[in-house]
Amino acid sequence: MYYPEFRFIYSSARKNGNTTAHVNSFVEQNDVRVICLDDYKIAPYCYDKKHKDDDFYTVFESLLNYEHWVFASPVYWYNTTVQMKSFIDRITDYMDDESLKPKLRSLRKKQFSILSNASSVEAPDIFIDMFKRTFNYLGMTFLNHSHKSYP
Repeated sequence: MYYPEFRFIYSSARKNGNTTAHVNSFVEQNDVRVICLDDYKIAPYCYDKKHKDDDFYTVFESLLNYEHWVFASPVYWYNTTVQMKSFIDRITDYMDDESLKPKLRSLRKKQFSILSNASSVEAPDIFIDMFKRTFNYLGMTFLNHSHKSYP
């Protein structure tokens, strides 16, 4: 699959594990930028916004320059990694702040895809649905899902 103007956003407990290999197989075929969330400090969402010194806003705003986002993660207990989940949860910061809402609305013109890997032949529906429901809610259009099974 080829995605013009896209950015990979991935996370994995093993920096050079199966998820990285899966991402790299697409990177080799395309001119693509990659963000490994594990290289950044992203605090969990909290109502009082006492996490101003982390990297979430920088990472999120850099993604706004891309029309297509590809989320890559291993499947851990039917869910994504803690770092990916924190990143997704922190998008709520843009919902809670009137001055940031226009940036959040810009997602309505964007697309997303999912790369997953696990020992199972297919990714569980609940894993895929979490991404689809979250980013469809934000107005993004789902394009594709690619799953790779590793023994």
